[in-house]
Amino acid sequence: MALAEEFSVKPKYRLTIDRFRVTGWAFALPGLLALAIVLGFPVIYSVVLAFSSYTLMHAEIFPFAGLDNFISVLGSDTFWHSAWLTIRYSLLTVTGEFIVGLGIALMLNKVVKTRPVYFALLTIPMAMSPVSVALIWRMLLQPNLGIINHMLQSIGLPGVDWLGNPTLAFWSMVFIDVWQQMSFVVLILAAGLASLPKDPYEAAEIDGANSLQQFWYITLPMLRPVSAIAIVIQLINELRTYDLPYILTRGGPGNATEVLSFFAYRRAFLGLSLNEGAAAALILLLIVLVMTIVYFVLLERRR
Repeated sequence: MALAEEFSVKPKYRLTIDRFRVTGWAFALPGLLALAIVLGFPVIYSVVLAFSSYTLMHAEIFPFAGLDNFISVLGSDTFWHSAWLTIRYSLLTVTGEFIVGLGIALMLNKVVKTRPVYFALLTIPMAMSPVSVALIWRMLLQPNLGIINHMLQSIGLPGVDWLGNPTLAFWSMVFIDVWQQMSFVVLILAAGLASLPKDPYEAAEIDGANSLQQFWYITLPMLRPVSAIAIVIQLINELRTYDLPYILTRGGPGNATEVLSFFAYRRAFLGLSLNEGAAAALILLLIVLVMTIVYFVLLERRR
């Protein structure tokens, strides 16, 4: 009997299909295909352009230029100026958005009755498009007819050329960006604060910890994952910012506000070199990826 069972032919396993998984992929496939077309094709086309000899004067991809476009872009002093300006601009705006957003989120965390009203007001700048925000602030900062200079002159102060001075133009753009984007940080941090457990705070109060100690040793460490998400998302947005410098200053005065995205635009369409513009855009993409990876690595090491 044992020999018969040993030498008996075992039935083959049948291929089982998870109908729920197949249904899920069927529903997700149209969206994934749309993303592949909308996002994947431009990226692939940009990579091809970056290694080609395609310009508006020579509208042919062949012959391939290899790394010549990247060498030309990296050999430009304007590129390195734009790269440093982009990094400085991104760090300043993200830092300002996080500090202001955290302060507002902490204040709103203590409000109970009118909290939805404050959140509704805070979402107004975030809901506006960057182009409309830039146009509004461009009118407000207009040196002759702008309301800000009019208010300064009404109290006896001279008017200021906010967007005509290289230093003031840069800091004006930083302020406008923080004003618009801090709402997003407030919403994320407020949601994180609302989800924090109450037990550590009760234990800290019993041990005699004051409000500042509770904030430094309890609130900030527990908010670290939420803060990381907000900072990374905003850092990516700021590194590729384009709308504000285009509408407010056109990269000027001179090249005082020419960030990398605007440098790529100017190289591609004003310089008629689509291949070098694509190369600059790919370099910007690599900078975004590297800074994001470095930030997450540092965050993991601190845990």
